[in-house]
Amino acid sequence: MINITDKSKCCGCSACVQRCPKQCIVMQGDEEGFLYPQVDVSLCIDCGACETVCPVINQDEPITPLKVFAAKNSDDEQRLCSSSGGVFIRLAEKTICEGGVVFGARFDKYWGVEHSYAETLEELEPLMRSKYVQSRIGNAYKKAECFLRQGRKVLFVGTACQIAGLRKFLHKDYDNLLAADVICHGVPSPEIWRTYLEHLKYKTNCKTITSIIFRGKQDQGYEWKNYGFVVKGKDSEGKERTICSEGFMLNIYLKGFLYNLYLRPSCHQCPSKDGKNGSDITLADFWGIESLDSEFADNKGVSIVFVQSEKALKVLRKLQGISVVESTLKDATAWNGLFFTSTPYEPNSQKFWRFYKESHNMKEAVEKALYVPIYRMWSNMVRNNFNQYTIGVLYKITYILKSMIKK
Repeated sequence: MINITDKSKCCGCSACVQRCPKQCIVMQGDEEGFLYPQVDVSLCIDCGACETVCPVINQDEPITPLKVFAAKNSDDEQRLCSSSGGVFIRLAEKTICEGGVVFGARFDKYWGVEHSYAETLEELEPLMRSKYVQSRIGNAYKKAECFLRQGRKVLFVGTACQIAGLRKFLHKDYDNLLAADVICHGVPSPEIWRTYLEHLKYKTNCKTITSIIFRGKQDQGYEWKNYGFVVKGKDSEGKERTICSEGFMLNIYLKGFLYNLYLRPSCHQCPSKDGKNGSDITLADFWGIESLDSEFADNKGVSIVFVQSEKALKVLRKLQGISVVESTLKDATAWNGLFFTSTPYEPNSQKFWRFYKESHNMKEAVEKALYVPIYRMWSNMVRNNFNQYTIGVLYKITYILKSMIKK
C-alpha cells in the first residue's frame, strides 16, 4: 500500500491511482498545492498493485541515447509559436495524420494545467508550448492504454517522471507507442500559480484571462534566448488587452520558479533523470548551440533531440519539415546538465514558504526570500570570482533602475 511519509519520494505521476483495482486511492493537495496519493484503507485489499507501478520505488537503470541531434522546424511560423525548435508539433501532426492520438499538457478553464489528448490537427494547438506548472495526469494513462490496445498510434508527451509513471503503469512496451519527455527544471507549486494569477488579475483589473504564454518569442516582442511571459485578458467591459508582458527574469512568478523557491520536493531528487524514465525521445532547448554550429543556430529556437530507441530513430528519420544536425551527448548537455541531474535544493525556499504562509503575498515572499544586501553581493562575487552571484547582481541593479524610473 502506498503511504507517503517523505514527500520527496513522490513525484505525483498518479500511476498508483489509475492502477488500483479497488479505486481506493485519490490525489489530494497539500498546503503547498502539490498532489499526493491518499489511500482509503477501509477499501484497500493490500494487493501491492500501486507499489509495482511507482517510478520512485521501481527505478530503472540509466541509459545512454543512441543519437543526439540539433533540430528545428522548417516552418518559421510553427517554430515561433513553439517554446524551442518546434519538433513536438511535427511529431504530433505525423501521429494524427496516421490516425493516432497525441497526449500532452494543456490549460483548463481555470488556467490550471491538465493532461489531455488530441485526435485532430485542430486540437493540437492547446498542447503546444511550455507550461511551468505540474499537469494533473488524471486518467490519461488509462486512456492511452485503451488507445494502444485498439492498435492506434499514441504519442505521449510529459515530464520525465510522468513518462516513467506511464511506462510502469503499462507494464509492457507497445510498438505503437512513442513516449517523449522534456528536460525538466522542476515543477512549481500549483498553489503559488493560482495565487499569482489572482494577484495579476486584481492588480490589472482583469475580469477574465484569455491567454497565457510562458515562452513568448518574436511575435510577442521577445526572442528564444530572452523569452517573455505574456498574459492577455478582458476587463469588465469585455475589452481584451495585454495585462502582463515581462522578460523571464523580471516576472515574479518565473523568477521564483527559476530560483527554485517553490519546486516539488521530489524534483530535487528526481527518480527519472539520466535516461531512467523509459522515453523514446527527450526534447529540450539546445542552449549553447551558437558556440557549436553558428550556421545552424538562430534566435528563433533550436531543440535538442535525444533518441533513446530504434523506434524513435526510425520516426525521426522519416519526419518531414524538420532540419537536423547530428551532435554528441557531451556537446548537447554542456549547457543542459539537467538531463543527468536534479535541480539542487534552494535553502531560501524555506524562507519563501515562511513569508508566504504569513502573508499569502507571493510577490512579497519571493522578494524577501531573494533579498541580499548589496554589500554582501559584492563580497560574495569577489570571493567566488564573479561567477555564482552575477545573476543576483544583475537582478538587483535592474530592480534599482526600475524603482528610479518609477519615481
